[in-house]
Amino acid sequence: MALKRFDPSKFTANTAKPLPVMLLLDVSASMGEVLDGTYARTGRTVYEDGQKWELVKGGRTRIDVLNEAVREMLASFAREEQLEHEFLVSVITFGGSALVHLPPTKASKVEWKPLTVAGETPLGEAIALAKKLIEDKETTPSRAFRPVVILVSDGRPDAGWEAPLEAFVASGRSMKCDRIALSIAEGTDEQVLRRFIAGTPNPLFRATDAGQILETFRRVTMSVTLRSKSKDPNQAPAIESVVAASPPAQTQPPAQAPAQAQPPPPAAPPRPVGDPDDGYW
Repeated sequence: MALKRFDPSKFTANTAKPLPVMLLLDVSASMGEVLDGTYARTGRTVYEDGQKWELVKGGRTRIDVLNEAVREMLASFAREEQLEHEFLVSVITFGGSALVHLPPTKASKVEWKPLTVAGETPLGEAIALAKKLIEDKETTPSRAFRPVVILVSDGRPDAGWEAPLEAFVASGRSMKCDRIALSIAEGTDEQVLRRFIAGTPNPLFRATDAGQILETFRRVTMSVTLRSKSKDPNQAPAIESVVAASPPAQTQPPAQAPAQAQPPPPAAPPRPVGDPDDGYW
């Protein structure tokens, strides 16, 4: 029997195909509002994010609930990762300024750093930053499945959001993403969120208390998980038909009314003929 020296460079291991999940999360000052729990009044007030607030001690705030929801999502994705697929999660925050809180990272490798609140609501900066990451084929690889982009906000954006949002939904690779929007407070500018999801089959979700926020995140998580297991992970299942999995017993909150889904927006115009990225996703 003849022998030949083994050359490991000629053999490659199977590499999981990523499903990018990008979260655009509002962390403006209003996200520090107490939703439930026990708190003590201090008698002091501040003016933040265009509103006057009373300072209190204790209680569970909207940002606390958002942190809990994201941690649950990451844990669920990490459990579901398999040889064929992986969840490539990134987080962009907007509060005072837009920042990449978490660069694209395999879910099972994420070490979550809790979100904190600051400033006003520069949504346009966040959307422009998200588009930059998606258009970059090294950051969002061509071999990846169609990304899902989830926008969560509790208020009204600062001026200058129109052009970045229009560019995101109407041009380049970003227009082909599956887009989901969640309003998590009364008074949120829902027309902006509706423009973000224009052209998708997804409704606008509304969740105004802790239980609704967590429940909606679980439904979105399950939808993305089902995509990863389907014959064609580029096709997203209708979120309205998805039943969220229950969280671990120790983290399950008291039962709350389900989040309300609004009717989907009108379809976007057809893709222009000669799209240079035609065929991608």
